[in-house]
Amino acid sequence: MPHIHIEYSGNLERVVDMASLCDALRQSAAGIAALPMPGVRVRAIRVDHYSIADGDQKHGFVDISVRLREGRSDDVKKDVINDLFKAAQVFLAPAMKTHSIALSSELREIDAKLSPKCGTIRDHLENPK
Repeated sequence: MPHIHIEYSGNLERVVDMASLCDALRQSAAGIAALPMPGVRVRAIRVDHYSIADGDQKHGFVDISVRLREGRSDDVKKDVINDLFKAAQVFLAPAMKTHSIALSSELREIDAKLSPKCGTIRDHLENPK
């Protein structure tokens, strides 16, 4: 873990490279000691139907949701979400200077008893963490 979900308003595709944002957040997450690199997953979903503030279509949003398995202290969770949020702020700074963009994030814990997992990613990594 973590699973990082990015929801964004469709009007941002012309000003933000979402694939690169995904990669920037992946790199940031992989550099956090509390997060196992083989478990990092980042995905972005375009939202075409939305209404923001005064309804002007110039406004956009990026919402980052982080799901993380339980077992980490509150301080670690706070550091994780703050580090990922900062990475998003840095990446989006150029676009936010010239466009109306709301950026938000949230971290939620996953109850391990209710979330079975399996996979072979670690078996295929050259340098697993």
